[in-house]
Amino acid sequence: MSDDDNPIGGDSGFDNAGGTYNDDDDDFLDSADQGTGDAAAGGGDGLDVTGDYMNQDDAAEPDMEILHSGGGGAHHGYSKSGAPQERITTHYLTKYERARVLGTRALQISMNAPVMVDLDGETDPLRIAQKELRERKIPIIIRRYLPDGSWEDWGIDELIVD
Repeated sequence: MSDDDNPIGGDSGFDNAGGTYNDDDDDFLDSADQGTGDAAAGGGDGLDVTGDYMNQDDAAEPDMEILHSGGGGAHHGYSKSGAPQERITTHYLTKYERARVLGTRALQISMNAPVMVDLDGETDPLRIAQKELRERKIPIIIRRYLPDGSWEDWGIDELIVD
């Protein structure tokens, strides 16, 4: 088979842009890409390796946060200024909160955190976390952020889990 019959064009090979790797002219490079600063490292387009724009917060605050209970009594909602307010979110544990709570608690149990229920021979951390959730003994507080910047803290024992 000769080079003319080779479907990829010979020994030089092609890159994804259609040019060959053995091109000697560097006319296609921007002047910013030839420098030695941050523009050369990041490509000069402001994108990081994941394709997102660098130095840009995806969200100033998450929609939900898991806090560890300190036994501080009743939890309420709080405004931006920190003043207590009435709760307005649902009393039900959402499937997303359930997944995050179980995953977080299973990780804690796998790292030898104290278990809050009787084990009965169970060794799987996820099964133990599920049993703790069923009995509402997980020492975690869920912080739900609201669109106006305020938040509500809910203990697992206060939420409807079923």
